[in-house]
Amino acid sequence: MKAWLFPMILAAAWSALASPLGEETLLSKTRQLTFEGRRAGEGYFSVDGKQLIFQSERDPENPFYQIFLMDLETGDVERVSPGHGKTTCAWIHPDNQQVLFASTHLDPEAKAKQKQELDFRASGKQRRYSWDYDEHYDLFIRQLGTDRYDRVSTARGYDAEGSFSPDGEWIAFASNRHGYAEQLSAEDAETFERDKSYLMEIYIMRADGSGVRRLTHTLGYDGGPFFSADGKRICWRRFAPDGATAEIYTMNTDGSDQRRLTKLGAMSWAPYFHPSGDYLIFATNLHGFSNFELYLVDSQGQKEPVRVTHTEGFDGLPVFSPDGQTLTWTSNRTSNKTSQIYTASWNDGAARELLGLGGAGDAGVAAADLSDTSAAIDVDDLKTHVAELTAEAMAGRLTGTEGERLATAYVASVLKGLGLEPAGDNGSYFQEFPFVAGVSLGDDNRLDVGGRDHEVERDWRPLAFSKTGEVEGAGVVFAGYGIQAPARGEQDEYDSFVHLPVKDKWILALRYMPADIEDARRQHLNRYASLRFKAMLARDKGARGLLIASGPNAQVKDELVKLSFDASLAGASIPVVSVSNRIAEELVRAAGKDLAELQNTLDTGELVMGFEMPDVEVSAHIDIQQERKTGRNVLARLSADDSAVAPALAIGAHVDHLGRGSGGSLARENEKDQIHHGADDNASGVAGMLEIAQYLVDQKARGKLDMNHDVLFAAWSGEELGLLGSAYFAEHFGGAKSRASLQPDIVAYLNMDMIGRLDQSVVIQGLGSSPYWAGEIERRNAPIGLPIVTQKDSFLPTDATSFYVKGVPILSAFTGAHSDYHTPRDTAEKLNYQGMKDIARFMALIARGLAKAEAAPEYLEMSKPENTARAGMRAYLGTVPDYAQGDVVGVKLSGVAKNGPAEKAGVRGGDIVIELAGKKVENIYDYTYAIEALKIGESTTITVKRGGKTHQYKVTPASRD
Repeated sequence: MKAWLFPMILAAAWSALASPLGEETLLSKTRQLTFEGRRAGEGYFSVDGKQLIFQSERDPENPFYQIFLMDLETGDVERVSPGHGKTTCAWIHPDNQQVLFASTHLDPEAKAKQKQELDFRASGKQRRYSWDYDEHYDLFIRQLGTDRYDRVSTARGYDAEGSFSPDGEWIAFASNRHGYAEQLSAEDAETFERDKSYLMEIYIMRADGSGVRRLTHTLGYDGGPFFSADGKRICWRRFAPDGATAEIYTMNTDGSDQRRLTKLGAMSWAPYFHPSGDYLIFATNLHGFSNFELYLVDSQGQKEPVRVTHTEGFDGLPVFSPDGQTLTWTSNRTSNKTSQIYTASWNDGAARELLGLGGAGDAGVAAADLSDTSAAIDVDDLKTHVAELTAEAMAGRLTGTEGERLATAYVASVLKGLGLEPAGDNGSYFQEFPFVAGVSLGDDNRLDVGGRDHEVERDWRPLAFSKTGEVEGAGVVFAGYGIQAPARGEQDEYDSFVHLPVKDKWILALRYMPADIEDARRQHLNRYASLRFKAMLARDKGARGLLIASGPNAQVKDELVKLSFDASLAGASIPVVSVSNRIAEELVRAAGKDLAELQNTLDTGELVMGFEMPDVEVSAHIDIQQERKTGRNVLARLSADDSAVAPALAIGAHVDHLGRGSGGSLARENEKDQIHHGADDNASGVAGMLEIAQYLVDQKARGKLDMNHDVLFAAWSGEELGLLGSAYFAEHFGGAKSRASLQPDIVAYLNMDMIGRLDQSVVIQGLGSSPYWAGEIERRNAPIGLPIVTQKDSFLPTDATSFYVKGVPILSAFTGAHSDYHTPRDTAEKLNYQGMKDIARFMALIARGLAKAEAAPEYLEMSKPENTARAGMRAYLGTVPDYAQGDVVGVKLSGVAKNGPAEKAGVRGGDIVIELAGKKVENIYDYTYAIEALKIGESTTITVKRGGKTHQYKVTPASRD
C-alpha cells in the first residue's frame, strides 16, 4: 500500500531511455570483481548464480592459469585445479558438486615448463601474447569436497573450452585431435605444424566422456562452444583459415542448422547466449586491432549488431548470469592495464529496444510444481506463497532490483504452472516499464564563492531537485529562514524578504524554521518551511539561486542536505545548493554579521532584516545524474474462449515493497537498512490473487464456470514508488493512451492490497465506481460471512486508481493500517491466514460472477475524490493528477471529478496545469502549495495547456470539510 505521505510522490515517473549510447545505456554499477594475481578472466556462473568459476595467474610458483571458485555471497575464493600445469576454460555442473576444466597437470614435463617460463620472465624478456594449444590439455571433472579429478578426454591433442549442457548430461568442447589422428594433406600438415588452431573443431560428448561426436568440419579455428539456456543450440566462433577474421555462429546440438550471425569482417569471438535465447553477446575488434569491445546480435542474425562497451583496450569473454540481469566479462580497463573480471547490472529492456526485439522473454521462468497445493483457496497455500515472497532472497522486493526479479519470476512460475496464457510483452509473462530510480552526483560539480572553489560533498552539495548546468556569477543576500507566510486566523504573517531585493541574486537562507516558537506558530509556518517551498518562492522572486545552510543552532547529523530522491522527477528551475556552516559564516561575515547571533534572534520568532553581502559573488556548475532502471509487471490470462480474446476482468495486487527501506519507510532508528519483508504489504494480496487464479482455473476445468469474459491476473510492480507498473499498463494497454477509457477491453478491476491483518472488519473500497457492487457484495458474502465495511471512495492510494481514472469500475479489499506498516516488522507469522482465506474466497466469488456476466458493470464518475485530500489542504478543486506523468513541466491531470469546481470551470482530463492563482506550476509540489494558498469560495484563475494551446479559466475552490 502506497504511503501517500506527500502528494508529490504520486507524480511518480517512468521515462523512455534517453541516455546517449554509451556504456550506461546497457550497463550500470560497473565494478571490478577480481583483483589478485597477474591477471584473471573467463568467469562463468553456477546455475543458481551464487558462484563464479574463473581462471587466474596468482601463484608465484606457477606462471600459468589455475582455476578458482568464488562464492559471490561471501567473496571466498578457493583453487579447484591441481595447482601445477596449465589450466583453462572451467564450468560448474548444474548440481553444483562438480566442476569441469582443461588441464595439462598429467604432462610429465608440466613442472619443468613452469620453471622454464618463470626463468624467462625473470630474465626481463616479454613474450608476444599467443595462446598455447598444448597437446597435453585434457578435460577433467573435479568432484568438489574431494581430491578426485576424473579425466574425461584422453585423445592426443588440445581438448579444452568445455561447457556442460543445462541438464549436465553433455559437454561441448573444442579440439584439434583429428590433426594428430588423421592423414592430412601436405598443405594442411604444414599449416597445422605452424598453427595448432588451424584444425580446431567443435565436439560434443556425454559428461562421462563417452559418445564423442564431431559437429564442425571446416578449416580454421572453431572454438568456444556454449549451450543456450534451453539446451537446444550451441554458439561458437569460427575463424577464417588464415586466422585474420572470425565470425559468430550457432547450430543445433547435433551440428545441424549451422547459422552465421555476424558479417563484420573483424575478429569477432567469445559469443554467449542471453538466458532468453533471443540474443547473444560477443567481443570484436571492429574498432581497432587491439581494441576489443562487446557487441550484441540477435539469435537469428537478422538485426544490425549493437555496441555495448566503449572503453579503449580489451573487453571480452562476456557472460550473462542465469537470470540475465548481470554481465561479467574480462577487461584490461584496470589502473595497471592488466586483465581482470568486471561485473555490471544488465539492462535487458534497453538491449531489446536497441536490437528491435520488443519486450522481455521468459528467461528463467519454469512452471511451478503445484501438485501439493489445493484447487480450493487454502490456508496452507497462502502460507506457502507468502513465505516465498517474504524470503530473505527477495530482499524486500524493491522495484528494479534482483529481489523484484525473483519475486516476479516466482509469481510468473505459479501462473505458468496453472496453465494460464502469458499476457505480457511479446508472448511473455512480463511487462517491463522504465523508471528513474534515483539520483547521484555527476563528475562536473563546481561551486565558486568569492573567487574560491569549494569541494562538493564536503563543503556543499546540490539538492536532488536543483536545476543543473552552468550558473553565472551573482551577488548574495541573506534572507533569514527564507519563509514568507501570510497571516491566518490568529497567526500574523511572517516575511523574511521585507525590503530585500533578491532579483538575479543568490539567496542564502537557513534550513527548517525558527526553533523556539510556540506550537501554533510552528504549525502555521510548517507548510512554508520545506526546502521545495523555499526554492519555489526564491524562483518566483526572480532569484538566481538558493543557498541553504543548517546554521550553528541546528541539531543535525549532517550539515549538508542529503541527495534524496523521490519518484516525481519534479525539478526546480533555479539551482538549489546546500552549503556548510563554514561557507555561510564566511558569507555573512563579509557583511559584518555573525551567523550564530542571527540564528539566535531568528529562533525566538523575531524577524531579522535581510541584507546583501558586499563584494561577494557565487557561481556554480551543477551535475546531477538520474539512475534509470526497469521494473516489470507479471501478466497472465485465463481465456473464456481459446480461439479469441474477450473483454477481460482484471484482478491484481502489487508485488513490490520497500527493499531495505527506500522512500516511505517508517522503520525505527534501530531498524534502519533491515529488510522490509512486506508480508501484509503486499505479499498477502499477491498470495490471494494466486489462490483466486488457481480456484478459477479449476472451476473452468470442471465445467463449473461458463465464462463470457477473460480474466487477466496481474502482479504490479512500482506501486510503492507511485503506482508505476499499473499506471504504465493502463496507459499502454490496447492503445489506451489515445483514449480516456479502458472499456470495453477491461470491464472491471479487482484489487487486493494488504488483506493479511483482518481484525474487526475488512474494508471494501470503490463502491462509488459502479452501482453493480452493492448487491453483488451482499450476494457473494452470504456464504462466507465476512465483517465488511464499505467505502464509496474510488480514488485510492493503490493500483485501483490507475484503472478508475481510465473509466473502469473498481473494487479493492483492505484490512487496514497497523503499527508494523512499512517497517521490517511486517512479517509472515503476524498474518491472519484464515482471514486472508475468507477475503480471497469473497473476491474469488465476485470475480466468478463478473467472469460469467454477459454485460459489463456500469461505470460511475465520483463527484468528489475524497481520498485525495491532504492534511492542511482545505481547498478542493476536484482534479486528479496523472500518477505516471513523468517529467512533464506542470501537472498533468488524469481526470476531473464530475461536478467538481475544475470540471465546472472547463478543465478536462489530459490538461496540464501550468499556473494556479498567479503561481507558476512546474510540478506537483508547486500545485499542492498553490492549492493550499487558495481561499474557499473566492474565484481565481487556473491556466492549462491542452493540445499545444494555453487556456485560462476561472475556478472557485470548494471546501473539503
